Amino acid sequence: MFGVTQKELERLRQQYPKGTRLKLISMEDPQGVPEGTVGEVELVDDIGQIHVRWETGSGLALIPEVDRFQKV
Repeated sequence: MFGVTQKELERLRQQYPKGTRLKLISMEDPQGVPEGTVGEVELVDDIGQIHVRWETGSGLALIPEVDRFQKV
């Protein structure tokens, strides 16, 4: 189970505020969005998952330290 400390959560929320654009490099989910897909951060939840509205219409969340992505 993925979880973060309060300090890590605050850092994630500062680093990825709502509206931040991200590009997926790879995702550990067989039904994830295609590599290279761009999306916009909606929120960072209380366990540190980054919820993204992808250009494909998907709302799948990223898990830092599991999924790979970059700001664009």
